[in-house]
Formats: sequence, structure tokens, C-alpha cells
Amino acid sequence: MIITLLLACPQASISAQEDSQELEPLVITQQKQFLLNSYSTDFARNNVFNYQSSLEGLNSLPVDLQSRSLAGGIQADFSLRGSTFSQVLILLNGVRINDPQTAHYNADIPFTKEDVKKIEVLPGAGSSLFGADAIGGAVNFMLKEPKNKKTVWEFAAGNQRNGYGLFSMTDRFKDLGFRISIEDAQSKGFRYDTDYKKFTTSLSTQWQLPLGSWQNDFGYQEKEYGAYDFYTPGRGYPSREWIRTYLLNSGFTLNKDELLIKPNFLWRRHFDKFALDERIDSYNNHRTDMFVPSVYLQKEAGLLGKVGLGLEWGQEGIVSTNLGEHVRKHQSIYLDDSLVLSQRWEMGFSLRLDDFSDFDQVYTGSANFKFKLTPETAFNLGFSRSMRVPSFTELYYNDPTTVGNVNLTAERAWNYQIGFEYKQDNLSSGLVFFLRQEDQMIDWVRIDPSQKWEARNFTRDDVFGVEYTLHKKINQRLSWDARYAYTDKVVDTQGYQYKYGPNYARHLAGTAFILELPFGRQEIGLNYKQRPGRRGWLLLDAGFNYDLNKNSRVFFSSTNILNVEYQDIAGIPQPGRYIQAGLRIQW
Repeated sequence: MIITLLLACPQASISAQEDSQELEPLVITQQKQFLLNSYSTDFARNNVFNYQSSLEGLNSLPVDLQSRSLAGGIQADFSLRGSTFSQVLILLNGVRINDPQTAHYNADIPFTKEDVKKIEVLPGAGSSLFGADAIGGAVNFMLKEPKNKKTVWEFAAGNQRNGYGLFSMTDRFKDLGFRISIEDAQSKGFRYDTDYKKFTTSLSTQWQLPLGSWQNDFGYQEKEYGAYDFYTPGRGYPSREWIRTYLLNSGFTLNKDELLIKPNFLWRRHFDKFALDERIDSYNNHRTDMFVPSVYLQKEAGLLGKVGLGLEWGQEGIVSTNLGEHVRKHQSIYLDDSLVLSQRWEMGFSLRLDDFSDFDQVYTGSANFKFKLTPETAFNLGFSRSMRVPSFTELYYNDPTTVGNVNLTAERAWNYQIGFEYKQDNLSSGLVFFLRQEDQMIDWVRIDPSQKWEARNFTRDDVFGVEYTLHKKINQRLSWDARYAYTDKVVDTQGYQYKYGPNYARHLAGTAFILELPFGRQEIGLNYKQRPGRRGWLLLDAGFNYDLNKNSRVFFSSTNILNVEYQDIAGIPQPGRYIQAGLRIQW
């Protein structure tokens, strides 16, 4: 199970907070490139909350994780800086894996929390290097390299009739390392038609070569879950969904004479069977396939800095009882550069050309600048151009409540931001102001409730806001984190009701105290979220560990301790208080 984000809630280990507050350039695929504020959560250390799912770890980052009633990351959407769920670029080891049918399936990542090393969040102008469609930003799931020998058994159960088990083994034979992981979770649900079953297994291998390494990651996941009114709030449909996901990512990292060479191949297949009303024997069946071969080259070029060149070819296809059969292709070429102009000035830029078989050629890119006032403080400035082609669902879907639109055009956006960073050993903070100007944005709209939701392009949105993060190490055992994000969106509604546009988080805040005791790591925190036109909600969470010995520990966590009633998505109630306890054995 898999994920988690920033400024919203304290559901990750403080290691995540420490990394997220450092605000340094990140190393992903193209090496040191990002000069803008970025955030990450590190799974190498204990995650006292939600052992079951790495997705919930994202809640410690400035990401709005929009969940639909179910725990454990069963169904969730991503939003960054007021974006719709379709405007976030999802990466696996720096490679795009967005679902071409619908972004509702972007969280179907078939790897366990034992496979995930780090989750990096790159909001706004700093994210365009990895794809043209990073309008709100990007979320990058970094998988562990199978290096050190380790075996893990973990079991847990919770009060909402939830339970899971996890086994993972990593070993190495000379130059070949491997890891196999198996995870199973299930629940009877906290209310009618919210039960689920989820099974995930993965195999990762890494072969050390004379000039580098070759890593292969393969994952398989199957899920079945009740989806009561998930996509039709208030209509009373007892829906159900069955999903299977296959994903293979294979890549070389080679370095010869300071020339970095990274050829890569990614394949993702996704099956979905959906019943809008499971009382009626009528199902929509969909199968999508993605193939993405690519190569990236990078060379230190003296006065020109680190220059990178990437080539990518992609194909997306769908076979569906509802959407029909469609195939589309694209070719991409991109250039990036990172320059140290002086002791105080750094610069990075990227330029990208995407040629789509069903849409026009599009140029996108970014430019980032950093100015160091002192060794501890710096200003940064960035802007980028992004675009997104419609999903197959937006183009072709049709059911009793929703209809697609084959005449949709691509979305386009400009991102601007300016930020300030401060870092010392025991104190770090960051402040970012951002503006996004969107053109021809896509949403599902209607004039009144008697009509179907229809996908349409609209002229212009302006999104602006601010993010602030603070990390303070009070002493050797106690740390404190605080975070806040404000986002506002000015939308030309043209008299229409929007299905997803107003669902962003206007206020997203959290604070957490982390205490390192001799027998384990403890954490308690509050998080607050408020959406436009709705009341906000405040959640109290806590997590505790007790080390039985060097190889085993028991853990206890509770989310929504005050049993607050709230709806992350209007019309879909969220679970109340959840208490979980379990045992982890590792050797």
C-alpha cells in the first residue's frame, strides 16, 4: 500500500519533516536541477502513523490527498496548489505513470511501503522537467535499491474491521540484489458499501555493472472495493469496482568519462471493472496500456554547467466497453541545464517539445534562479509553462450522470513563484508565494442538477497562494513542525456548476511534536483543512512505538481521535476514529 504528502497533517515520521524543511535541491533522475522549494518524506525511518500505507505519509507534505471513504490508500486523488486531480504529474523513479483513462487511478501504484524509499513533492514551477502536464506540480515515488539483507514481517488490525499483513525480504548474491514483497489488506468497511480487499506483490532486482547498474522493478496489485456514491455524491448508487494493475520499470544508470547515460523502459497495464449500480447486472470494463521507452544523457560542460538531453516515445491505448478503442502516441525531446554562476547565484532551466498524435506540437519549459544572501538564507524565483491533454474518460465516457466531449482541447498554464529559505542545524523554514494562470482548463460542469455532468474547456482561471514550513529541533529528543498553505482560485464559471474545480483546499495546516525516547519514537499532531464554501475540520492523530528488542517492536496509532465527522469530498462521509495496533519483526 503506498503513499503520503505535506502541509496537511502530521501522519509521517519526523524524518519526513526534517527532509521537507531543508528545502535543498533534490536528486531525482536528472541529478541536481531544482533550485525551488521542494519537499520529501523519507520511509527509511520509522513511520509511526498508518503503517499500512505509504500514501498516508504524503499527508505530512503540502499535498491535498483527497480520499473517498476508504482507509489504506484504496482510492484517493492528488491535488497541488489548488489543482484538479488531473493536473498533478505522478512519477515512479522520475518516470511518468499517470493513468490515461482517468487520474482517479493515479494512486494505483503496485508497490508496498517496504519498496518505497522516499516521496518527493515538486509543486509549481520546479516540476516541468519531468513532463508537460505538471500543471499543479509532481509527486515522485522513489523505490529502494535492493542492497542490504533484510527480512520484515508485519501485522496489524484496527477497530473498523481492518487488518493487514506484510512480508518483505531483501538479499544479495555478489553483484545481484533482489527484494520481494507481499502485502494483503482487507476491511468490512465503516458503513454500507465501503468494504475493500487489496493485494500487492512486487519484485525488484539490481545488477551492479562495471559502469553503473541495471535496476528492474515489477509490481502487481489487485483491489476490490465498495464505492457507494464515489463519483455521484447524493445519488445513492451502491457502486463497486474491481482493479488490477501491472507495472514494469527497467532502467540502466551508466557513467563513462563523466557522461551520465540513463536508458529506461516503462510498461503499465490497468484493468478496471466498474458497476455504477451493483444491483443491476451491468458493468463497464476497461483496459489501458502505456509504453514509455526513453533515454537521458547528461554531461558536465564547463561554463555551460551540467547539460542534459532527453528523448522519449510513448504510446497509450484503451479497450473499453464504454469508451471504445483508442490509441494515441507522442514523441518528446527536452533539454535541461544547471549553472553555478557565482558563489551567490545559481540558475536552472529546461525546454521541452512534445508532439502528440491527436493534438498539436507543444513547447513547455521552466527557468529557476537562486540567490544566496548568506550561507543560511536564500531567495529563489521560477516560472514554467505546462499543458495537459484530456484523458480518455474526459473525451469518450458516457453513463446516466456523466458525458464526455470529443471536442476538448489541451489545457495550458503558466506557473510563477518566489520563495525564501532559511536553514540552520536546529531551525529551518521556507516561505513561497505562487501564481498560476490557467487557460482552456477542463472540468465536468452543468447548469442545474437535472442535467448530466459534461466535460468542457473554460477560458481562464487564476490560482494564487502561499506556503510556509517550519522545523525546530528543540533538544536531542524533541522536535516540532508547523506548516500552512493558503490557496485561492478565481474561476470564470460562466453560470455553470463545477464538479471538481471548487474542491481544492483553501486552508491546509498542521503541526506535530515528535519525541524520540529510548524505547521508541512517539508523535502527536493536529491537521486542519478547509475547502471553499464549506466548514473546515480539525483532526487529532497520534502514533506510538515500543521496541521489544533490536529486532521487533509493537506499534499503536490512532487517527481522528476526536471522532470528527467530515467529508473530504462533498457528499462522501469519511471514517471516524480509527485505532490500529500491530507487531513488526525485522532481522
